[in-house]
Amino acid sequence: MALRVALAYSGGLDTSVIARWLIENYDAEVVCVAVDVGQPGGLAGLREKALATGAVAFHGVDAREAFVSSYVWPTLRAGAVYGRKYLLGTSMARPLIARRQVEVARAAGANAVSHGCTGKGNDQVRFELTYRALAPEFQVIAPWREWDIASREDALAYARARGIDLTGVDEEKLYSCDENLWHISYEGGPLEDPGCAPEKEMFLWSVSPMDAPDEPERVEIGFEEGYPVSVDGERLDPVELLMALNAAGSRHGVGRADIVEDRLVGIKSRGVYETPGGTILYAALKELEELTLHRRSIALKDLVADRYADLVYEGRWWTPEREAIDALVEVLMRRVTGSVTMELYKGSARGVSRTSPRSLYDGDLASFGESGSGDYDHGDAAGFIRLFSLSLEYPEAGEARPL
Repeated sequence: MALRVALAYSGGLDTSVIARWLIENYDAEVVCVAVDVGQPGGLAGLREKALATGAVAFHGVDAREAFVSSYVWPTLRAGAVYGRKYLLGTSMARPLIARRQVEVARAAGANAVSHGCTGKGNDQVRFELTYRALAPEFQVIAPWREWDIASREDALAYARARGIDLTGVDEEKLYSCDENLWHISYEGGPLEDPGCAPEKEMFLWSVSPMDAPDEPERVEIGFEEGYPVSVDGERLDPVELLMALNAAGSRHGVGRADIVEDRLVGIKSRGVYETPGGTILYAALKELEELTLHRRSIALKDLVADRYADLVYEGRWWTPEREAIDALVEVLMRRVTGSVTMELYKGSARGVSRTSPRSLYDGDLASFGESGSGDYDHGDAAGFIRLFSLSLEYPEAGEARPL
């Protein structure tokens, strides 16, 4: 049986070279699969480029709405942040891209799948865990783990020798970038030295906080059960809402992060990220949770947030573990409805007001004024403190009472 390979295709240098390499080294029929999650240019021109490399077919999939609704929003609602700073923009996209690739592969009669991820990175794991979970019968071909192409210069030479179209490929670029609706990342080049500060000109989305407007901007975000639904009172679909907040955050230099993170393969790497809309949403949702959730509910959500971040980062999306945490978060988020006004200024995004029909805040009960006692009897505090401190009066055996 002839080998028919569905290749996760972007139209960039690596996947253009891989398409031809698969034909030459595996005598394969190559089906290129491009999934649009908000990368620059979308799917424009990719069909022509793919077929010009020798592919027998091209399939373009618009997954922007699915990316935000079914991957970004659940990760946001879970409060997942990896390594204290990373809002998981690339990590969330890979299981979706790989799933769509598998769907096209089956429909196209493929018996193998391929990706352009390197042997040092996380993405190879994210793609291949999805393959194993959804299509374990497919052969997996990872050219970066097999071929003798060792650098970008090697790949360019390979492409030129075969007349592969390099239109749109920046042959002088310093950084490896990944861009989608949620974020843009930068790795490689000068950033491989953690002591090297990013150059101002590197950033493609956001203005430098130092150059941001001198006047703050306020934006009101509406949530329903933890899902973002509106900006400044206007109800928007998920893609429109995220793009609106990306624009607002970028105007004020919000959402830049410089991270030394721990890759799955056991090495540290340095990356710089711009996640303007996401940074605003994470901060706003926390503000609303403070108003609508009990202390122990917040503590439980914080407890599972790190675990959710780990599983997303590691590509373990298609697992009962993720489904179970989603179910837990779904229950906790039932109360998280309302609106939060965020102030954007010189790289910061802070909540300045929040309202909710499910608020647990009782102004009369919380007030220190005489008219604000409500049902609270100050005298009850004495008994509470007596019981709360009871264990302090009985040191464990052998322990001396502190002076």
